[in-house]
Amino acid sequence: MSDQSRHIVIVGGGHAGGSAAAVLRQLGWQERITIVGEEPLLPYQRPPLSKQWLSGEATEETLWLRPEKFYADATIDTRLGLRVTRIDRAAKTVTLSDEVMLTYDYLILATGARPRKLPLPGSDLHGVLELRTVADAEALKAALTQGARLAVIGGGYIGLEAAASAKSLGAEVTIIEREARVLARVACPLLSEFFETFHRDRGAVIEVNAQVAGLEGEGGRITGVRLGDGRVIPCDAALIGVGAVPNDELARDAGLSCDGGIVVSLEARTDDPAIFAIGDCTRRPLPLYDRMWRLESVPNALEQAKQAASAICGKPGPAPEVPWFWSDQYELRLQIAGIPFDATDIAVRGSVAEGKFALFHLGADGTVLAVEAVNASMEFMGGRRIIQRRKKLSRAQIEDMAVSMQQLAA
Repeated sequence: MSDQSRHIVIVGGGHAGGSAAAVLRQLGWQERITIVGEEPLLPYQRPPLSKQWLSGEATEETLWLRPEKFYADATIDTRLGLRVTRIDRAAKTVTLSDEVMLTYDYLILATGARPRKLPLPGSDLHGVLELRTVADAEALKAALTQGARLAVIGGGYIGLEAAASAKSLGAEVTIIEREARVLARVACPLLSEFFETFHRDRGAVIEVNAQVAGLEGEGGRITGVRLGDGRVIPCDAALIGVGAVPNDELARDAGLSCDGGIVVSLEARTDDPAIFAIGDCTRRPLPLYDRMWRLESVPNALEQAKQAASAICGKPGPAPEVPWFWSDQYELRLQIAGIPFDATDIAVRGSVAEGKFALFHLGADGTVLAVEAVNASMEFMGGRRIIQRRKKLSRAQIEDMAVSMQQLAA
């Protein structure tokens, strides 16, 4: 390849950016590709950070999307431990934090998201943690010694996964949630109640309707979380997991359209035809639901990587997928297909008491909009097919276990 060949620069070395580089090669892009990654690591998977990494089952190499040799063999240049500080759209250049300037023919922004900060007194104390990177996970792992007291601020999926891992490692855990239930933003009340009960049965303390007023410490280290009602939850470490903020500042500074994420088309293209954006940083169309939304998931990162690579290579784009997500907590595997926008009813299939069930969210006309499946992979897989086809089912049909999922999805 000559230095004059066309060049794709990918900003971000996470799941989205690493996948985009690989798919470009798979689709026949023969010219230059450069990945610029802020972390000093090859593109890696983040989901294991709250589970296998904390338990010691994962290593840096097992997190990698692809082995180091792949990038050499595929002639993909990796610039690690560097940030892009500026995009010049007119000149088609990006400036790196080491002041090197790269020219591009196409630019793919895969800048991801970052943990939302809480402006709390004491947030700079040692032992106040977040969980997004390998370095974050390593700091949390070091804090989870036998008998250590962990306060988890935020009862979302990341918080519950980390709480489950911490309990499994012998730590004492208190989950602090400002809403009336855990998973309030992302799950229905029945699913929230199930997970709350499950975590409590395994020894976690859950405080709901609890406002955090500040973090207390001694000698620069956290010793407790002070609640709005004056109580103090003693702890040796506090994990803050209250959602994520898209890293769209680089795009905003370049004049690209942003609205709670970088706005893109179904090709993952921004309003600059030479610039694409993929993954957690984007606000994208959801054709199945006829709206724009920001998704935080590995499947979304992979889908948008395929969209961008296909558009750049002049190939047909992939068929729109049903959004899906998963969460592993203790021996539970939660798999979610779809998003219950405008749902008016819920059908329960299986046994909540036995911990093997699925919740089917239905629209007013009976269209299946989403499925939340706990240890029920057949319902999850069948549900995805049903949602993709916009199939209508009655509650009675769904709840009748004599009717197989294969029959329901037919």
